Amino acid sequence: MAGCRIIIGQIGMNKLKVSSDTSAFEVPAVLDETGKLANDCVRQALAMMDTHGLVILTGLLSDAEADAGLGLIRQTVDDPDRNRCAFASQTDNRYQRRDFCSLPSSPPVTQFAATLCQRLEAVISPYCGRPHPLLEVTTLTSYLGSSHQYIHRDPSGVISMFAAVEDVSEQQGGTVFVPGTQLFDGAKHKHGAEATAMMELFRTRCNYTILWHNLKKLWGMRKSAEAPLASGEFFDRVFSTKWDEHQPNLTRFALGKNSQFSLRMLGPGTLWKLYRRRKALDKMFALIQTAPGKGTVILYQSDLLHAGPDNRAPQPRRFFSMSLARGFVEPKLWHDGYSPHPTLKAQPMSFGDLLDCPTHSAPSGVPDDHAEALVS
Repeated sequence: MAGCRIIIGQIGMNKLKVSSDTSAFEVPAVLDETGKLANDCVRQALAMMDTHGLVILTGLLSDAEADAGLGLIRQTVDDPDRNRCAFASQTDNRYQRRDFCSLPSSPPVTQFAATLCQRLEAVISPYCGRPHPLLEVTTLTSYLGSSHQYIHRDPSGVISMFAAVEDVSEQQGGTVFVPGTQLFDGAKHKHGAEATAMMELFRTRCNYTILWHNLKKLWGMRKSAEAPLASGEFFDRVFSTKWDEHQPNLTRFALGKNSQFSLRMLGPGTLWKLYRRRKALDKMFALIQTAPGKGTVILYQSDLLHAGPDNRAPQPRRFFSMSLARGFVEPKLWHDGYSPHPTLKAQPMSFGDLLDCPTHSAPSGVPDDHAEALVS
């Protein structure tokens, strides 16, 4: 794989190979005279979404727009009464290794979300109808010492979006994806009759490596000057009975209480299949890690295998995130992987509401940064 590197090279066992070359999944954003993604870009983006389950749209936001999104994130994170997310990283949130929290449905937040939806309407519309609900708008911030999430799927039937409001380096932990692993009718044709089973084998192999990476990292953090462990943190992340699906928790691993990865997934039959099918897995699936530049937006189907890596840099990694349902979702089911802000629960919004929302765009809806691209 071009640009291939070892993301977990410090572990004395099977290495987790991750490619940092995402060029095959990128579409440079060009906007038309109405400020929406140009038709050729739309065609390319939809082809990638259908084939790979994701698309990376570079330069979709201007620097000024990205700065506005960063301001919204900082304002939310600085609020001591912010609404913490109830998914993925509860322990990391508690020890300030991550700050996953939902944004309020304030006019600036709604306008920022609306700008993204209106610009990408032609790419999102084939998946999401106007009445389909906005499930959440969140900040995804990770700090030095955070855990590497297990490779997982989010609840199906959702289109998720990450917007890079500043440059993200590889060391900061841009999202890892496994292209082509979304659950779709043509999976058996593309990957063979055992498509789903092979995806799960690949996921298990990856998560075995991630478990040991996280354990070794935590052990080293006991004497770390850069990211020292807080009192009780080692126990909470390794031996606690508290629910957290993305910690190297040996107690829950041994008891089979972690649905993402546990001992019950490593029976003799599975271990034999992992050995026997290892070459086939390497040919069928590959990991890519994104390192999006400022203004880049990533769209992906929620059931695509992916993970949020640990941040190994002193600089925080910040994303603006939002999720739209591909169908009708009962509000009481929103908590299943999504964390809407109380203001969004009180006044639900749909994709159509965001498309109709006024935004503060540049003249004709085209950011100044895109003017040269439009002329050419």
